[in-house]
Amino acid sequence: MNYLSHADLGGQPGLGAVRPEAEGALWHAAFEPSALALTLAMGATGAWNIDQSRACRETQPDYARLSYYRLWLQALQDLMLARGLVSPAELACGRLQQPGLALPRLLAAADVPAVLARGAATARPCSVAPRFAVGDRVRTRADAPPHHTRLPAYARGRSGLIERLHGCHVFADSHAQGLGEQPQWLYSVAFAGSSLWGPAAQPGLTVSIDAWDSYLLPDPPLHPQAIPQSIPQSITPAQPAA
Repeated sequence: MNYLSHADLGGQPGLGAVRPEAEGALWHAAFEPSALALTLAMGATGAWNIDQSRACRETQPDYARLSYYRLWLQALQDLMLARGLVSPAELACGRLQQPGLALPRLLAAADVPAVLARGAATARPCSVAPRFAVGDRVRTRADAPPHHTRLPAYARGRSGLIERLHGCHVFADSHAQGLGEQPQWLYSVAFAGSSLWGPAAQPGLTVSIDAWDSYLLPDPPLHPQAIPQSIPQSITPAQPAA
């Protein structure tokens, strides 16, 4: 299956103009504050991780027609159904029909401000040296992996320059699949707009994307025959640098 997400919409025609909203315009429907609260409360229980939650939202089959918080609610239902935390009958009637399952953690209302302020750090110690340095030319992998990925489709198979090293961070692709954190080096890669969207791109436009090590190849590769040309379907931890 080819997994698409909102991050793959860049450069596609027919989506209409981007219309910025006034600062502080948080809600568009009465249910939205409750949708946010429910999602945060369930995420804090530890029943799933943030990358699983994000992947579930971003791969909804009707993503294009759902509003922001409708997506959150649909993903929340799917995550709870998959873990037996709610039944289809309960969703249909909107009422609890059986005792709830025990959860790893509970988020008390009084703790919400502190939990939100603390966040969840993704930086991890680095056990390998970075393959790339600032100024190196790289090319993103061109294949579409059979799982949710944070590399947007419009930036696959494109050349750019390393502009920043962020250290090692939880690899979202493996984390979303329940395969563990498998931390990798994370880089900011700068692309010319024309590299992503051709001559129709705004002149002088530069787009920066954060990309994990396994998304990237040297451009041009020093040893083409020695470098796999696709993201492996079974993700493995990053290997020590040669």
